[in-house]
Amino acid sequence: MLDSEHAFVQTGEHMFGRILILATVAILVWAAFARSSDASGPERRHVVQPYETLWSIASEGYADPRQGVWEIKQRNGLIGATILPGQVLVLP
Repeated sequence: MLDSEHAFVQTGEHMFGRILILATVAILVWAAFARSSDASGPERRHVVQPYETLWSIASEGYADPRQGVWEIKQRNGLIGATILPGQVLVLP
């Protein structure tokens, strides 16, 4: 027969296990939905217009167009600087 002190310890042990499981689930859910904290905002898409170049597109959104061209090329897997009208670029 268990006295009331031992019953409380067992209940406390069960409560600790439940809290541990709940904390683990909360961390996993947070990790699954966490977003980048670099304040970059959502990615934007840009449809290339006739006569546009990577330089002209980068000049609109970057203080240094050279950095913008590099980031656009990296983000879109471009090897060269050739883009075509109608092409959709993801802008970082």
